[in-house]
Amino acid sequence: MSSKATTIADVAARAGVSVPTVSRVLTGSARVSQAKKDAVEAAIAELNFRPSAAARMLASRRSQVIAIVAGDTSRYGYAETIRGVEEAARAQGYTVMITVVESQDDDEVARAISATLAQSVAGIVVLKFDAPGVAVLRQLPPDVPVVALSGVRDVGTPQAVLDETRAAEELTSFLLGLGHATVHHVRVPPSRREDGRTTGWRRALRKAGAPVPVPLDATWEPRSGREIGHALATDPSVTAVFCGNDEIAMGVIRGLNDAGQRVPEDVSVVGFDDHPLAELWSPPLTTARQDFAGLGRRGFQLLLDVLGGSTERLYSSERPEVVHRESAAEPRPRAAVREARSVPAGA
Repeated sequence: MSSKATTIADVAARAGVSVPTVSRVLTGSARVSQAKKDAVEAAIAELNFRPSAAARMLASRRSQVIAIVAGDTSRYGYAETIRGVEEAARAQGYTVMITVVESQDDDEVARAISATLAQSVAGIVVLKFDAPGVAVLRQLPPDVPVVALSGVRDVGTPQAVLDETRAAEELTSFLLGLGHATVHHVRVPPSRREDGRTTGWRRALRKAGAPVPVPLDATWEPRSGREIGHALATDPSVTAVFCGNDEIAMGVIRGLNDAGQRVPEDVSVVGFDDHPLAELWSPPLTTARQDFAGLGRRGFQLLLDVLGGSTERLYSSERPEVVHRESAAEPRPRAAVREARSVPAGA
């Protein structure tokens, strides 16, 4: 195998260690056991591997390239956050590279880390919106400058967050204040056992002494919200629903409408994020406006602080703004439920 074709992942496989361990040996900025160090050095010699500029740049931090690692780049929140990082980086003379990690599988995470560290990057921004992002953050070498962006704070990593817990609590309390006995919750796939949106919803119900229904799990696809809307329409106790994002809320509303239920006359539905279509939907969605682009800008500034050696501002938080529109109202007697019409393939 030629040295040109050899990667950090090849060295890790030959040495029987992880990619982060190889990175630690290359940079020399974190302790590695002598046995692992010997194995890595032997693999480097056997494969005729020449450490790329990436390792030297990670140590010297002279690179003008910032890496973003994300589980997705197409969904609204991801795309807007990446835009915010890129705009802020470009204004400071940096360029941005993006690595997509498609799952939390160990091999996939190792591939994403290897692909990122093979480049000359000054630091890394991890979008910790989902399980793959969490897995990357846990496996990155400790010597790599990194900032996490998410909706829930974790101790130990410089982080910029959108305080979704408090916003979800405010949205839920708003619905309870309208007179709803409780609020049902349709959650999007969490990055861990429970994300801030679900925590805030649960907290508001418990503070009010209201029943806490079992959360209903949607996928990231709005179609799953439509199917859940069909099911919710058959339960006359459901008068208010808090959805994990606006696209799922749109799907839930469509499902309720399929079954003859009106929003908000029969069921109030609120979303989260303030997707560009939220105010154009019928009815316009009550939601929590998340400044994802601002999150990206704050995250990049935090990374600059880390690169500059600052330890004074390792955390930045902003609370999403609750936006009141027409999809929520006081509870009223439910209309009769008709059988939900079937959803044809591709609809």
